[in-house]
Order: sequence, then structure tokens, then C-alpha cells
Amino acid sequence: MTPMEMADPAWRTIAQPLVVKVLVALGGVGLIALELWWFLGRHGEAASAAAESGMQTVRITVQGGYSPARVRLRAGQPVRLVFHRLDPSACVAKVVVPDLQRSLDLPLDAEVSLDLPPLAPGRYPFHCGMAMVRGELEVVNN
Repeated sequence: MTPMEMADPAWRTIAQPLVVKVLVALGGVGLIALELWWFLGRHGEAASAAAESGMQTVRITVQGGYSPARVRLRAGQPVRLVFHRLDPSACVAKVVVPDLQRSLDLPLDAEVSLDLPPLAPGRYPFHCGMAMVRGELEVVNN
């Protein structure tokens, strides 16, 4: 007996069957994969912007995430992103577009706009202030 077992016999190591160990390990790996898919994966098709007098306009609802989270835009035209925040979480109180060095505070239950210049083709990610909720602007040639 080890000194610890002599001091408190209530604490003992109980060997688990190999099957239980394998199932726990596979469950953990599965949950990690699900979490990575949830935070980093693409969810759904990209929504296209509506053109209004030369300006591409997209309305994005913020409630537990961005809806739509992926937005398809045309290159060479200015963009107006209109955010409507319904989620009271402090995490989504700000949106950041790091590649364009822009950010915007999102007041609760109000619409606010972020105007962007004409963009070159490419992908421009955006996220909440804590970088947990993510979206993407996909700019394509006509």
C-alpha cells in the first residue's frame, strides 16, 4: 500500500475496461471536431447583396450569430452592411472587419450601417469583438 492509501482507504484507483477508455476518447475527439466545425466551418450558402442606387446593401441580423453569415458581393461597387442586433450578449455588441481595419458598435435592437469602399475580389472575414461569432464577405467579379 502507498502512504496515501494507508492515510485514506476511501480513495482507490478503479481500472476501467479498455472499451470504456476507447469510447471516452472517441467521444472527446468527436466533440472537438463538432466544436471546430461549429466555430470555423461554413454554414449554408452565401446570400447575395441587393443593389440600391449603385450601392450594394446587405441586411445582417445578429442573434446567436450572423444571418446571413456569408455574403456574396460584386467587386468594384461600394457596400453598405446594415446590422440589426437582437442578441443581448455583450460578445456581439461589436463587429470587426480586420482586413479592412473597420469596426462598429452594435446597439441592442437597432439598425446601424457600416459603409465600405469598392472591394477587390477575395474573402473578407468579419467577427464579433471576441472573435467567437464569425462571418465572411465573399467578393467576386461580375
